[in-house]
Amino acid sequence: MPKMIVVDDQRCLGCKTCMLECAMAHSEAKTLAAAVEAPVRPQSRIYVEPSHEFGVPLQCCHCEDAPCLLVCPTEAIHRPVENGPVLIDEERCIGCKYCVLVCPFGVIDLSRDGKAAVKCDLCIKRTEAGKEPACVSACPTGALKFEEMSAFLRQRRRQAGAMLAAAKSPVRKTDEE
Repeated sequence: MPKMIVVDDQRCLGCKTCMLECAMAHSEAKTLAAAVEAPVRPQSRIYVEPSHEFGVPLQCCHCEDAPCLLVCPTEAIHRPVENGPVLIDEERCIGCKYCVLVCPFGVIDLSRDGKAAVKCDLCIKRTEAGKEPACVSACPTGALKFEEMSAFLRQRRRQAGAMLAAAKSPVRKTDEE
């Protein structure tokens, strides 16, 4: 069963630790001190956008019918395995920006040098090694989780059931009534 990054926006502080860790995980430097000194600064593939008093982390949703994959003229954007993440082969990417234009979430960007598109790859090297994506492991409040879709759906159904049960329960009268 495929795994996905699940966001609990009620827990997000907007601290952007996920962005920093994502950038570091995808950098050559691998340490913050080295990254600051690097000629090209590391680039995050997750974005924390403000929403009321909370932040909302946004990253590629690896859509089943991914518009970025369908529009890519060089097939640089591909899905190597069924139900797997949508990845970008930066060597094949020509930087045409079609994927940037069609992404419904606005989470595909160009690399700092403008030569290729970049987006969340679910930290494919980390996840293949049995680790969580960098953004998930770095989140200090647990607002980001890396879960199997079936587990996420099961939890969502439980929450919906509890809300419905609470709405249908008889209203209890208080002593004041």
